[in-house]
Amino acid sequence: MKAVCWQGTHKVEVETVPDPKIINPRDAIVKITSTAICGSDLHLYNGFNPTMKPGDILGHEFMGEIVELGSGVKTGNPRNNGEPLAIGDRVVVPFTIACGSCFFCNRTLWSLCDNSNPNAWMAEKMLGHSPSGLFGYSHLTGGYAGGQAEYARVPFADTGLFKIPDGLTDEQVLFLTDIFPTGYMGAENCDIQPGDTVAIWGCGPVGQFAIRSAFLLGAERVIAIDLVPERLQMAKDGGAEVLNIAEVEVGEALKEMTGGRGPDSVMDAVGMEAHGFGLEGFYDKVSQAVRMETDRPNVLRQAIVACRKGGTVSVPGVYTGFVDKMPMGAFMNKGLTMKTGQTHIHRYLQPLTELIQKGAIDPSFLITHKLPIDQAPHAYEIFKHKQDNCIKVVLKP
Repeated sequence: MKAVCWQGTHKVEVETVPDPKIINPRDAIVKITSTAICGSDLHLYNGFNPTMKPGDILGHEFMGEIVELGSGVKTGNPRNNGEPLAIGDRVVVPFTIACGSCFFCNRTLWSLCDNSNPNAWMAEKMLGHSPSGLFGYSHLTGGYAGGQAEYARVPFADTGLFKIPDGLTDEQVLFLTDIFPTGYMGAENCDIQPGDTVAIWGCGPVGQFAIRSAFLLGAERVIAIDLVPERLQMAKDGGAEVLNIAEVEVGEALKEMTGGRGPDSVMDAVGMEAHGFGLEGFYDKVSQAVRMETDRPNVLRQAIVACRKGGTVSVPGVYTGFVDKMPMGAFMNKGLTMKTGQTHIHRYLQPLTELIQKGAIDPSFLITHKLPIDQAPHAYEIFKHKQDNCIKVVLKP
């Protein structure tokens, strides 16, 4: 089959590799019909993860059709109305791999599964702790082949695979695999109350879904912060007020927009690769160079300082190691609450599908580019450099 393979920093290639096979009775093989490039794929593309190996298959946002089932995939998934999976079913695949029976899965904390990352010991040493296994996201999270390919093996298929209701297109449901639930959980973690103002740093794909999810959850105002004009325009089209971080001092602007109090909740939808300006940005670059920190927490610092007293800081943006110069005095003395974590995708599949069916949201608004999988190297380049107004790329095997 064809697959998008990592070959080094800033280098991916479409290669012919062996087809996946059933290796565990609970596996399924999915023929992929749509797959996407995620912002967190750029962490791998940019060389931030030291456990990537040449030839690793990328991608964790994918869906398709079941073409083979292991002998142990017999039970009905409660998220599929108790119906057993069958060959020919159209399914989406959560990027988090969950066994369905451990302590954490039984509490719907799917991204904390104890049994799906065989390399958890490695992740604990390098990341501070291990999440569940993840598709296409390095050997720190299990070394599972990803979904930017023609076929994929899906472990724990009876827990993970979610059947797509009739009448919904790939473009409407593909982002259930990651960024729609991630944006939604980020907004849910804001503990939004009627009339609240939410400030969101980052208008990339996750930020766009967070904006719309905040309104769905009852926010009165959403203030979206970025520096890319087309992303700011998409946020504005979604109902947000916008701030260009390159043109204003964000903290002062947020005070002015909220009567001096600050937003009720704030969200860092950027994470470890946030770019700072001026002295702070220079400090982070130097700190990384001398290994004082691994991530750049510029946005997280701003969000903590901007949030009103008693508010909530939601962090769906990915962090992988250590950060420096955190404003813990502001965090403590304001009495803030922080909520974060890899998304519990399985928890949101059914309710978000129902929102799509009802017409409350059409996730396909995000797609700016659809390309054949053969053009994946070009797709990574335009996505990374935000060329041709690129916000989200869908690849078609």
